[in-house]
Amino acid sequence: MYIRRSSRPRRPRTVAALLATAALLVSACSSGGSASTGEHAAEAALAALPQATPSALSSYYGQKLGWRDCGVPGFQCATMKAPMDYDRPEAGDVRLAVARKKVTGKGKPLGALLVNPGGPGGSAIGYLQQYAGIGYPAEVRARYDMVAVDPRGVARSEPVECLDGRQMDTYTQTDTTPDDKRETGQLVGAYTKFAQGCRQHSAKLLRHVSTVEAARDMDILRAVLGQPKLTYVGASYGTFLGATYAGLFPGRVGRMVLDGAMDPSLSARRLNLDQTAGFETAFQSFAKDCVRRPDCPLGGKGTTPAQVGRNLSAFFKKLDAHPIPTGDADGRRLGEALATTGVIAAMYDEASWGQLREALSSAMKENDGAGLLVLSDSYYERDGDGRYSNLMFANAAVNCLDLPGAFAGPEEVQKALPAFEKASPVFGAGLAWASLNCAYWPVKPTGEPHRIQAKGAAPIVVVGTTRDPATPYRWAQSLARQLTSSRLLTYVGDGHTAYGRGSTCIDSAINTYLLRGTPPAKGKRC
Repeated sequence: MYIRRSSRPRRPRTVAALLATAALLVSACSSGGSASTGEHAAEAALAALPQATPSALSSYYGQKLGWRDCGVPGFQCATMKAPMDYDRPEAGDVRLAVARKKVTGKGKPLGALLVNPGGPGGSAIGYLQQYAGIGYPAEVRARYDMVAVDPRGVARSEPVECLDGRQMDTYTQTDTTPDDKRETGQLVGAYTKFAQGCRQHSAKLLRHVSTVEAARDMDILRAVLGQPKLTYVGASYGTFLGATYAGLFPGRVGRMVLDGAMDPSLSARRLNLDQTAGFETAFQSFAKDCVRRPDCPLGGKGTTPAQVGRNLSAFFKKLDAHPIPTGDADGRRLGEALATTGVIAAMYDEASWGQLREALSSAMKENDGAGLLVLSDSYYERDGDGRYSNLMFANAAVNCLDLPGAFAGPEEVQKALPAFEKASPVFGAGLAWASLNCAYWPVKPTGEPHRIQAKGAAPIVVVGTTRDPATPYRWAQSLARQLTSSRLLTYVGDGHTAYGRGSTCIDSAINTYLLRGTPPAKGKRC
């Protein structure tokens, strides 16, 4: 899926991003091509772990962190150890990077607030230092130590590595809407090479980057920080991580906010199909806004969203046949794959729509693909020197371990294309083919779709945005139904996630919960 994070609110990544990513959001993939909407989950619920800490883990729970300067003013960093394999703690450790910003106010401190921006693969420490630790509401930062841990395999915590920069450039330009057997073979080859690269560089780690293991790591951090319960704000994939923690340790849940929620009960194919529809919903909103503006390159006043979509699809088709210049120092041209990723990147936040209109105008009217390439590069976290962060690598590693792949091979994708194209005439085919990536993964999945009930947990606030492209609103509704102590908070609007994105109503409700422990009223909508 596309579920991913952003430097500010936070985003998920869709499967299309594996070749436009690695199987998006918010996280996921499902068994050998089952089109299940979650029937396995009807019989399975995540079971809580024993309340007592196993003696084999006592040294991890009792460790002391050595805090040091981070090189970023106001922040401290430390390294925490966790077992690589929780079933065999004696087999070795994984070292996890932790950061914090100490409480800044004079009121009674409320302890540590752990934040995670999603991905999977997003750096929680980067998010803390660039946004949460300085941009969360002042009243929250005045009462909490702001804390983050990069999950295992991510960024500073023994990152998964797969391809170098040039190889990634080739990978991200691979056509994800193959027109014939030759192009299908090229796409399969790209997924296979990506997977082989991950196995070559990170073989041992690939078996131990699941969301369940990352959630257990968070419980060690809770104990090491001296917190009897975990206070947590997770966005996008971070909601799946947080809900998993609640399912495993319901009695240790403090104040927990899950913003832009994922539904753990769905198969990969269902998740990807729902997300495809979510991006179409976001595009419809963009299209309606675009045609009201004089600089819209996809149609004028009175042009229907459907026609806007056809105009964009026609442009993508032209790029598929004839990529255009971008002025890139490495010679990259803008083809259909990079252009599609650039457009999808702008769907996460309506504040990016103006930039998208400008980029599309330059590409369509001036044959200049630089603007769309900038959007695509920002999505992939590629810097000006051609280096990629490990976001895409960790994204694939977690997604493909958490659930079996959505499709077993190209034939299954072909059969599913009508459903995906119905969900989104613009993005459906590309997102369907992007859902194939886990079929070639070198490590077998360890998870299955399941419900999370977290019986006995304190109130958990689940936040859903009605026109969220990457984590559709229905996922928030479903997760809220599963969690026995949930309170659903709804934002009626566009964009991915809701907290800290401009809604005074949403921010006030969440701040009140974090500071006073009072959850929003049932059925509250903003």
